[in-house]
Amino acid sequence: MEVVSTLTEKLASPWGLAPLPGGDLLVASRDDATITRIDGESGAKTELGTVPGVAPAGEGGLLGLAVAPTYGADHLVYAYFTTASDNRIARLQYDESRPAGQQLGAPDTILRGIPKGTVHNGGRIAFGPDRMLYAGTGETGDTGLAQDEKSLAGKILRMTPDGEPVHGNPSADSVVYSWGHRNVQGLAWDGRKRLWASEFGQDTWDELNAIEPGGNYGWPDVEGEKGEKGYIDPVAQWKTSEASPSGIAYAKGSIWMAGLRGERLWRVPLSGTPDKEPLAAPQAFLEGKYGRLRTVVAAGGDKLWLVTSNTDGRGTPKPGDDRILLLKVR
Repeated sequence: MEVVSTLTEKLASPWGLAPLPGGDLLVASRDDATITRIDGESGAKTELGTVPGVAPAGEGGLLGLAVAPTYGADHLVYAYFTTASDNRIARLQYDESRPAGQQLGAPDTILRGIPKGTVHNGGRIAFGPDRMLYAGTGETGDTGLAQDEKSLAGKILRMTPDGEPVHGNPSADSVVYSWGHRNVQGLAWDGRKRLWASEFGQDTWDELNAIEPGGNYGWPDVEGEKGEKGYIDPVAQWKTSEASPSGIAYAKGSIWMAGLRGERLWRVPLSGTPDKEPLAAPQAFLEGKYGRLRTVVAAGGDKLWLVTSNTDGRGTPKPGDDRILLLKVR
């Protein structure tokens, strides 16, 4: 793995990252509630506008971004964000013909009522191979919500682009796809269209999980690999000092996982068979070199985009932070 280049610098509390058709990127500022377009070649920044209704506090604010699979026709961008009362998902139309700073349409909320907290707001959203929208949520520090199947907290959600439950969900009238999660901030699909998710542990074990519809991943009853009946063990686990995982991506046969407290990028080689166990032990890269790492996104072929997170109030910013790096992986 090598760092090819630094695409751009001096980003404020970057969180969500979404590639646009053509190679440019959209990045969300958690604390400023702005969405900025980054030129995929020059790194030049153009602020598109501010998402109204965002109430940044603690780990909440403007979090995940996703570009609609139908973007070429409708120019819709999806955002997960914290308001004064909840976390919610909304879609906004991006109108490039309008002046810079005024290019985002009014949010059209498709899902509201995801519990919010000072911590554990989840926030990652992504469209899957089935063209449905998935979201990782946190249990807000109220651990019991993760095992409450009627709550949207501590879950992975699956919904239509309009925010409705999808055929094949565990309950026909619910967007809840899996539960027993503490705080999910990473979602990615491998070459076999299997869903993977990263999860923050409390004091002992961070996790990488292979997600099954209707699966219970144990929190708060289980943390890490316990082998307890009724709960699904993680595929890989790390001490919290080594990971605190946020975003994940799939490239070149591996899951790549960004670590915040661990300040490193983990590679988890996957088997190309139905077996969901890792092909080899996880490997760490960039340890301590760029500080906290928030988001990693596939950039096509053997390339990844990597977003640092040193201006989030928990890091120690260096000159130029925060930045987006282009990586080449093997």
